[in-house]
Amino acid sequence: MQEEQSSILNRIFVVFGLVLLVPCAIGMQLFRINFIEGSELRQLWSEQAIDYISIPAQRGNIYDEDGSLLATNSVAYKVAIDPKVTGLTQTQIRQVCDTLGKYNYRSSGQYQQKIRSAPQRSRYVVLGKNVTAQAYEALQQMDIRGVILEEEYERRYSFGSLAAHALGFVNHKMNGMTGLENQYNKQLNGEDGVQQVRRERNGRIYAYVGAPRKQPQQGHSLYTTIDSHIQAIVEEELRAGIERTKSTYGTAIVMNPKTGAIKAMANYPTYNPNNSATLNKHNRRNFAIADMIEPGSTFKLVTAIAAVEQEKVSFDETFETPDDGKIKIHGQWMRDHDPLGTLTFPEVIEQSSNVATAQIAMRLSNDTFYQYARNMGFGTPTNIDLPNEETGHLQKPFEWSKVSLPWMSIGYEVQVTPLQLAQAYSAFANGGTMMRPFLVDKILDSEDNVVSEQEPMAVRQIAEKETIDKLYPVFQRVISDSGTAAQAQVKGLNIVGKTGTAQKLINGRYRAAYRSSFVGFFPAENPKYVCLVVLDDPQTYPPYGGWTAGPIFQHAAKRIAGLDNEIEKKIIDRGSQEDVWAYAPDLKGLSLKEATSLLQKQDLTYNTKGNGNWISMQHPAPGSTLTANDAITVELTNEFSAPDTTELPDGYSIIPDVGGMSMRKATQIITSRGFETKMIGSGTVYTQFPRPGDQMKRGRSITIRGKSKALETLVSK
Repeated sequence: MQEEQSSILNRIFVVFGLVLLVPCAIGMQLFRINFIEGSELRQLWSEQAIDYISIPAQRGNIYDEDGSLLATNSVAYKVAIDPKVTGLTQTQIRQVCDTLGKYNYRSSGQYQQKIRSAPQRSRYVVLGKNVTAQAYEALQQMDIRGVILEEEYERRYSFGSLAAHALGFVNHKMNGMTGLENQYNKQLNGEDGVQQVRRERNGRIYAYVGAPRKQPQQGHSLYTTIDSHIQAIVEEELRAGIERTKSTYGTAIVMNPKTGAIKAMANYPTYNPNNSATLNKHNRRNFAIADMIEPGSTFKLVTAIAAVEQEKVSFDETFETPDDGKIKIHGQWMRDHDPLGTLTFPEVIEQSSNVATAQIAMRLSNDTFYQYARNMGFGTPTNIDLPNEETGHLQKPFEWSKVSLPWMSIGYEVQVTPLQLAQAYSAFANGGTMMRPFLVDKILDSEDNVVSEQEPMAVRQIAEKETIDKLYPVFQRVISDSGTAAQAQVKGLNIVGKTGTAQKLINGRYRAAYRSSFVGFFPAENPKYVCLVVLDDPQTYPPYGGWTAGPIFQHAAKRIAGLDNEIEKKIIDRGSQEDVWAYAPDLKGLSLKEATSLLQKQDLTYNTKGNGNWISMQHPAPGSTLTANDAITVELTNEFSAPDTTELPDGYSIIPDVGGMSMRKATQIITSRGFETKMIGSGTVYTQFPRPGDQMKRGRSITIRGKSKALETLVSK
């Protein structure tokens, strides 16, 4: 019995001793941590608690040649709430919803309903992705636990789809995907900064005084060669022409032949880089540089230059074309668009005879023809500062068949991009000197210091200037009444150019589908603008380039010439405006009293149709040219139709149409919409930018150009 008690006591002492060892061990560990290794452990904790966060650099802006902002950054304020967070009361939730309802478009009840209808376990309910700055600041000051405030920077394109294919767009990480945004992504992005912060055990980070900080290097800005006025004109006319001809798509380029600067690059269909819903693969394709097409008769420039320079043809030489307009060459039939009879060399170009052009080309060797085509930039990239440019396709002479030379001479068996074609005609306009096309004129840093500047770069001389001078009048005849581009004429403006119509190769066979084109430059005496228009599969008859692409060129060239004071003066001097009395003002929506006053000030006669005090319709349309004998017919109604502004974002207004109005009246209307006015010229408004009907932030400028009536016209009225 005594032995058992002794055994039990021993076990109790052992257990008791072990229990005493635990606090002793803890005490020793605390002593070691605090006194022996304390400083080292505190240093380690400090290092582990320190973290680094990046300070995003602002992406650089993109401007047009006049400094108008094309692409910039804007901040979007996002508000969410965690309805399950501890300490958040229903009163506070109602305060948040009331604040959002006060400054945004929804009511407080709608925000509360959004929270109630969220999933039961939801800890992140988005109340608004683009709330106003006032609402965001008010919620910041309220400092309610559970309210999550976020700032998201996004890229904004000031004029929507204007120059979309040249500018490109960015992804959600603000990295350029296409266009200049992609080509100059590194320069635009800049370099993010870094800030040292402390991180708590729950993961929350906070800044502290004296923390090291590396400032971000803001992105550089691009100043482009794009003229927004010309770009808008080209886009409008291209779209109208495609809709008129029911073409599948089209592209247009305006280029300065002396420098290679791209003034406009347009495609249709297009897209709005501000709206991700329009970013489908087809719409964002830049046909100007990515489309490889058989050019048709516009390629006859190569044949003409090679034959004249190599003295294989004389200007007074005649060519007999078959009565039925077709000829067999090495077993394949070649046709003219119509039987053309006997033609001189200038008439071969003027009438665009395939048969005679092929006969001329076959006087050249394969190597000679290939070398001229190569010298004119075909088969090689233009090296424009845009991504994804195609090189075209120009076979080497050893790859040719017996029919290759005659068919290449009229623009088949060769593939070119529209930009290559514009570059070749720019060289023709520039006395034979080919310039490299470019879109960015200079790059500036955030302090407006010039980082780099593009100097015009000559590529090569495509032919002797004497050859070019001889061919100028030949290609100018194309735009005469007897030429294939009569529809491209602009009264008072001398134009040099060429039409093109090529059948499309579909599944290995040429089908009854066409690519139609016209490329021309003006003024012929001192070319300042080269303009190319290409249409895919126009559905009108005939589908020829002169009938489909020619009118687009004509309308665009007429409007571009109106922007250039030097060219416009020459046109006026030639008397092209003598018959124009005025431009029809926009009367829709005005009262009869206002319209009467406006018409009387411009000495315009008018007729009324119907009854009422408000103008509902007019004929002719606003902006139409009027002679001294023309009268405007206005339709009256009793119902006043105010413009619908319910969908306008805060701070925006609709750009009014002031075409045909006096500069003073136009300024009043523009000012009433909250915009500034930039006036060029005087008299009656004949053009404006940006285009009417678009939304624009109030406070920005609208440019209007005016013309005065000719004194001779006023006297003769």
